[in-house]
Amino acid sequence: MVIVWRCVRIKSLYTRVVLVFIFIVMLSLFAAFLISTWMFEGRTHHFIEETLAKDAKNIIEAYQSNSSAELGSFVQGFSGLSIYTIQLYNKEGVPQLEEKEPIHVEQSQIQQVLGGDIARSLDAETHGLPIVGVPLSVKGDPYALFLTLDKNTVEQEQENMPWIHALYILVLLIGSFLILIAARYVVNPIMQLTEATKRMAKGTFDSASLPMNRRDEIGQLSVSFHEMAKELAKLDQMRQDFVSSVSHEIQSPLTSISGFTKALKQKKMSEETRLRYLTIIEEESERLSRLGQNLLQLSYLQQEQHPLKVTTYQLDEQLRRAVITLEPLWTVKEINMVVDLEAITVHADKDQLDQVWINLLNNAIKFTAPHGTIRIQSMGKAQQNIVSITDSGIGIPQEELADIFKPFHKVDKARSSSVKGNGLGLSIVKQIIEMHNGEIHVSSSLGAGTIFTVALPREN
Repeated sequence: MVIVWRCVRIKSLYTRVVLVFIFIVMLSLFAAFLISTWMFEGRTHHFIEETLAKDAKNIIEAYQSNSSAELGSFVQGFSGLSIYTIQLYNKEGVPQLEEKEPIHVEQSQIQQVLGGDIARSLDAETHGLPIVGVPLSVKGDPYALFLTLDKNTVEQEQENMPWIHALYILVLLIGSFLILIAARYVVNPIMQLTEATKRMAKGTFDSASLPMNRRDEIGQLSVSFHEMAKELAKLDQMRQDFVSSVSHEIQSPLTSISGFTKALKQKKMSEETRLRYLTIIEEESERLSRLGQNLLQLSYLQQEQHPLKVTTYQLDEQLRRAVITLEPLWTVKEINMVVDLEAITVHADKDQLDQVWINLLNNAIKFTAPHGTIRIQSMGKAQQNIVSITDSGIGIPQEELADIFKPFHKVDKARSSSVKGNGLGLSIVKQIIEMHNGEIHVSSSLGAGTIFTVALPREN
């Protein structure tokens, strides 16, 4: 069967399910037929033997109640009126009755009955019918009375067997038809999943037609598939947005560089104008360089096996150095920098956290107006070290807060010629914090400033 199955190479799951089910039904019917036949024959033979023995005793009792009748004629009369074939043997083992159908009895069995025992056997020449011999004594002479079923009666009953076989075939056909329907019900959801997978491979993430209302394993699979499709759709949209953002961030400085390069080719130009154009070209080149570096760093940080170079150092000293590093930026805007730091020892990647504090402070300085205030606080708690950076800047709209950590995301109201950036800083910050098993939260509202809160576990 395995060889045939492999040679055919049926590719349709529906056909496989149907064939397997039909094979199982046929095998079940065949096994049921064999078992029922075996049980039926065993019980039937036992029942016939007991009935024959009982009826033989009834014949004997009927004769004994009317002993004036001649034994052979009396028994012969029963033979003509019953469904049995009857034979009577005298003490010499000679049959006493005329036989319509012979009873095949061995002499040993006749002698057994004449000796006073009941004999039971099967007639192999007449469909294995039971034969029962019962002892009988008339005027001191022993006789053996043998009974079996009439052959014609048995053959008439066996004529009904084709109907039973036809019933088995009918059951098989009905079962096969129901299997065709049931298999379609089972396979249809899988076919829908297959079609959805094909559509997904082509970039279409629509899975609304899947049977998600089912409560079985297929329903659970459909729900999981639908969730996966939604996530893939989000990832695909993020990919498209990422490509679009990268293209925009690259195209803007390239356009400036190209335009001012063409302008420098003109011969009539003052030295002041030429230097201004060269300065713009230099700034845009540096902007492209920073974008490339940030993209490489973000990609590097997103690697699953990215190692951390953990050391033990003072977090408060690191924050003070970050403030001093950015002093030229906040002093030129006359920003009031408030530093309130507890002495905290941390186990972390010092270089990575340096960039976190630089990026967060740089953002605070960018979006804080001249003469504003920036407050840096740190405190140690039982399970975490908390660092908060609060500014009095322009704030962030509530609807934008959920997206500010996405790559290239910029708050529209923050876009201006005086505020430069490529929208990757906060993405890098979040990635570094999560690598340290920490958390970063932001709270803000327009015109009321922004608070970034970083929580790092005490033991990394």
